[in-house]
Parts: sequence; structure tokens; C-alpha cells
Amino acid sequence: MPRIKWADADEIAYLLCQACPDVDPMTVRFTELRQRVMALSDFADDPAGCNEKVLEHIQMAWVEQRREGS
Repeated sequence: MPRIKWADADEIAYLLCQACPDVDPMTVRFTELRQRVMALSDFADDPAGCNEKVLEHIQMAWVEQRREGS
């Protein structure tokens, strides 16, 4: 299985929907979101590659994924 990177926002969003189905992504602070992403079993990227823009992109993809019903 391919390893997930920070740039894989849609895949990360899908996995977050599966792992945290009852969590509203808009209530998750970026510090917590960063931790949740790095805790995903398939995540394998440099923690330093993350910034606010990357986290915002992931958060918006997560919102969209929930809206679509994952």
C-alpha cells in the first residue's frame, strides 16, 4: 500500500472520515489535526513538511469528504 504524504489531502480526508466518523473537522484545531494525520497508519512523511496551508487544505478536504458521506 502506498505511503501517504502531506500533499495527499483527499486520501488523508478519507482516512480521517473512517477513523473519526463523529468528529466535525471544523472543530479540530490545526495542532490536533496535525497529530491525527501523523497517527494514521499509512502516513509516512516528514513532520516538518506541514504548515498551516497544508492543514487547511486537509481540513477542507475532510469537510468535503464528510459532506459526500465518505
